Amino acid sequence: MIRVYLIKELKLPPIITLPSVHTVRMALHLLAVAAVVAAVSPLAPSAVGYPWPLCGITSNYFKPKSRFQSNLNLLAATLPKNASASPTLYATAVVGAIPEQVWGMGLCRGDTNVSSCLSCLTQAFQDLTNECSYYKDATIYYNYCMLHYSDVHTLPDDDTGPTTQQYTVRNNNNVTSDPARFMSLLAALTDATVEHAANDSTRRFATGEADFDKEFPKVYTLAQCVPEQTPAQCHKCLAGIVVESLAVFQSNIGGRVLAMNCTYRYETAPFFNGPAMVRLASPSSGAPAPVPTIGTPAAGGVTGGRKHRVFTVLLAVVLPTLAALNLLVCYCFWRRRRAVAQAKQSCPMYSAEADDMEMVDSMLIDISTLRAATGDFNESNKLGEGGFGKVYKGVLSDGKEIAVKRLSRSSTQGAAELKNELALVARLRHKNLVRLIGVCLEQQERLLVYEFVPNRSLDLILFDSENENRKLLNWEQRYNIINGIARGLQYLHEDSRLRVVHRDLKASNILLDENMNPKISDFGLARIFGRDQTQAVTSRIFGTYGYMAPEYAMRGNYSVKSDAFSFGVMVLEIVTGRSSGKAGDLFNTVWEHWEAETVAELVDPSMGGSFAKHDVVRCIHVALLCVQEDPAARPVMSYVVTMLGTDIGTLQAPCKPAFFARRNDTILSTNVSV
Repeated sequence: MIRVYLIKELKLPPIITLPSVHTVRMALHLLAVAAVVAAVSPLAPSAVGYPWPLCGITSNYFKPKSRFQSNLNLLAATLPKNASASPTLYATAVVGAIPEQVWGMGLCRGDTNVSSCLSCLTQAFQDLTNECSYYKDATIYYNYCMLHYSDVHTLPDDDTGPTTQQYTVRNNNNVTSDPARFMSLLAALTDATVEHAANDSTRRFATGEADFDKEFPKVYTLAQCVPEQTPAQCHKCLAGIVVESLAVFQSNIGGRVLAMNCTYRYETAPFFNGPAMVRLASPSSGAPAPVPTIGTPAAGGVTGGRKHRVFTVLLAVVLPTLAALNLLVCYCFWRRRRAVAQAKQSCPMYSAEADDMEMVDSMLIDISTLRAATGDFNESNKLGEGGFGKVYKGVLSDGKEIAVKRLSRSSTQGAAELKNELALVARLRHKNLVRLIGVCLEQQERLLVYEFVPNRSLDLILFDSENENRKLLNWEQRYNIINGIARGLQYLHEDSRLRVVHRDLKASNILLDENMNPKISDFGLARIFGRDQTQAVTSRIFGTYGYMAPEYAMRGNYSVKSDAFSFGVMVLEIVTGRSSGKAGDLFNTVWEHWEAETVAELVDPSMGGSFAKHDVVRCIHVALLCVQEDPAARPVMSYVVTMLGTDIGTLQAPCKPAFFARRNDTILSTNVSV
């Protein structure tokens, strides 16, 4: 099971190798710290999954269509080509002038090729601009490349600014045969790999390999710095992240640290291309372990022998204690794996494909963590309830607020929806989509953990006349919500790596953050489309009347155009403040005012007449185009975004909206003959 943690980079002083009293005390102190970290880490919540982005460390933003945006687009067009064409697979670039200047760097792993490097960095720009929309400072890490851009130029040896944050990724499965010898061998192999990367490689890159035992025949390592670092800078950067993390990883079978100026990784399975640059033979069981020598180089450089050995005293003092501690940790992990295994036997979700299984494992959070966060799912923390179950607010031990979606144990439909939602949302990244943090599948529970969105759902504000927030929902905020939903749908339909049809768009599935920015949620009914696929048909229709396109409600046909229909309904609701519970009534009213050219009279009176009439008319015009009966006549979302954001002149005249009778049940769950 893989876990991801976002941690602060520690500033460690040089370690003296002489075994003085002070050194022994320091080693014992480090042992105590390592023990605390090891005990707490298994309970820490997972961070976001692969790839790993970091947004807005400097908290600066840029506006759409600004000079900074233009400079960033130019950087995206040139940097991947420059980096992939470089012998070091690395490039930096500066575009524009201060204060709209963009500085960027792209680095590919030293064992990749030109085409893979170009592809990785190109994808990185696409993903990062979606994940970190309008942030002036952003970084993203992949297996084979990393990309960073900012309005601040970072130097190769800079340890401030964006480099103060890094990702630590660990595989929580453990070596059980001889963990102490494994840790010693890993430290020695990592030391040799770091040394080779810092001194013997023009790419500041090295890979390593060592023999271990029958359980894990080989151990593999990789270390890399940005090529423009000097050997001393590279050695210092790698030594810092290695010393910090090996005490945390202990006997984990895999781990990596991803930082902007350097990175390292180890695994018990091969993961790099080509033969290892460094090879280390393992001593037989019971023989003295090789002495690791990772440390800080002397001021004059790293030649002339390595005199600073960080782990020499540390291992001599603490290995026996760590071995005992490791037995306790292994026992805890055994109990955890046993609980997960029981969940796999009882939960239909675990019949998923291999990719879904790996993704689920990477995002698992302990049930004890979520029970503590939600007060054991106390009713006072309940945010809402649906056909799937309940949603609770929680607060993690670090103070981070979360929303926990608890699937009803009696709901078989909900289990399938949970699997579908997890598989989809974990792969989608956009500021107008709710972000999935993790999942829990222990003790017969099925839980999805999302970022907490404080203003809850749009319907609670829009249709509640007693809600004070409704009066605060001015026209500017409503217009921003409409545009945000449109951009989120454009991403789902056209810009993401997956082409997704949501199928259940409605006001209650639009969440609002602290700034009233919309986030599309609830992907339980969503479906992935092929790039050339235009529609699909289902005999089982789920959704909410009032938002469902007529071709879907009557015949089971759905497509991106059925999502466009639902979007049009929501736009009418946001402008008028009226629910689409009886869609025909809302459509009739809006159409009558449209023909009479009096749509401004429909605006929600809670705004007190303060709105831009031109924008209101345009929004209703776009909405009417989206709710036309013929799906082919409805616009795609990229054109909707253009119509809302740009004055493109005269728009096409809409046809009369589609009308269909509303059943008594809000949620349809019937078989349809096709």
